[in-house]
Amino acid sequence: MKYQVDIKSVLIGFLGAVLIITAFSFKNEEHSENGRFMTSTSTEGVVILDTKTGEYILNTDYSNRGWKKGSFSGTQRIARGN
Repeated sequence: MKYQVDIKSVLIGFLGAVLIITAFSFKNEEHSENGRFMTSTSTEGVVILDTKTGEYILNTDYSNRGWKKGSFSGTQRIARGN
């Protein structure tokens, strides 16, 4: 048997495969919340950092009343003023 390959069909198949691979390769990074928050503990307290916005929550006495909110941009402005 002799098979013939139609150039037009090969081209359509190739372009279809490229389209499917391209469509599945894009990731929506905006809605990904995985790994957004980082926590660090030490003898001085606890810090929870939002890596997307730069805001943090700080607790230095390990009680529920000792939580303080802040942001890196606000802390930088205060530090420059001093």
